[in-house]
Amino acid sequence: MTAADDARTPDNRSAGHGAGGTPGPRDALTDVAGLRVGHAELAELGALTGTTVVLTGEGGAIAAVDVRGGGPGTRETDALDPRNLVQRVEAIVLTGGSAFGLDAASGVVAWLEEQGRGFRVGPEPEQVVPVVPAAALFDLGRGGDWRARPDARLGRRAAEAAARTPPGAPVVQGNVGAGTGAVAGGVKGGIGTASVVLPSGVTVAALAAVNAAGSVVDPATGVLYGQLYEGGRPAYPAPERHRAAQEALQEARRESAERWSASMSPPLNTTLAVVATDAALTRAQAQKLAGTAHDGLARAVRPVHLLTDGDTVFALATGERPLPREEGLPGGADFAAGAVNEILAAGADVLTRCVVRAVLAAEGVDGAGGLFPSYRDLYGDPA
Repeated sequence: MTAADDARTPDNRSAGHGAGGTPGPRDALTDVAGLRVGHAELAELGALTGTTVVLTGEGGAIAAVDVRGGGPGTRETDALDPRNLVQRVEAIVLTGGSAFGLDAASGVVAWLEEQGRGFRVGPEPEQVVPVVPAAALFDLGRGGDWRARPDARLGRRAAEAAARTPPGAPVVQGNVGAGTGAVAGGVKGGIGTASVVLPSGVTVAALAAVNAAGSVVDPATGVLYGQLYEGGRPAYPAPERHRAAQEALQEARRESAERWSASMSPPLNTTLAVVATDAALTRAQAQKLAGTAHDGLARAVRPVHLLTDGDTVFALATGERPLPREEGLPGGADFAAGAVNEILAAGADVLTRCVVRAVLAAEGVDGAGGLFPSYRDLYGDPA
């Protein structure tokens, strides 16, 4: 990592954790062994978009999805229904570009096929069909060029970037990958990640691309909503700083509305996330993890799950750590329901922290597509 990358990877190891436990070594999705993250962005003039790939270890991971936004753009999510055939996936794609950006998944599929990774359909090594679920957020035109959007080449670049990273590598946050053009309530959004190691030894982690129609900032105080759930009392901005910040944000919104590519009404957005664990969850339990993780999103963004959002959470379970067993549970279940509940609660907690970390890592953008100040531009670096 470069010094610039370090600046976009804030250290939040002192943050509170409602489910108990402590942050993993990197406080990142990659603390779940076997998972790697790669980002790629469009570099041409007028572009402000990108793609993020979460790559599993060979053999894949149990996967699930829960879509709660009213305007989702997704691919291969039906395959994740616990009633259906495919048991494991090799990668998840989060991308900008709205429905156009789903083309990025094709590049990931092609790369996986070359590696012989995917759902096996025949005896020969090359006879695989990679199943790559993907979801897109809306960032069209935010760089000024409406036609600048991720494609298969960008998806391949992100997959290759993930494959090059060593196990447990840090994850760069802020204006990278699918978070490059992300905006949340007029404030610059981006990529954020966080993890927790529970007292049981299970790791739960998440990564989010924060791009919401709702706000991440309490308009009454200037505190990030998600910070209210991190433990302890958040540092409230001074009233005069808050007033100046709100005035600057309103001016930025007016300025953006005058720039053609940011003037859509109502705004279209979508927050995307992957929550993961090394626990051996069933597909149904992974589905529950994806659903309860949305609670963490609802703590950090208000309002959430709107018609103009496509909020989507994927869940991955690598199965490296068996769940404890417990006999005589209601309904004849023999797994420890308490252990699963801890994982579900932790998934929501780490997703809340992902939103906070994404917003604090983001850098403001002033371009042809709009003026999107960062939280730090408005309020300074938090104490």
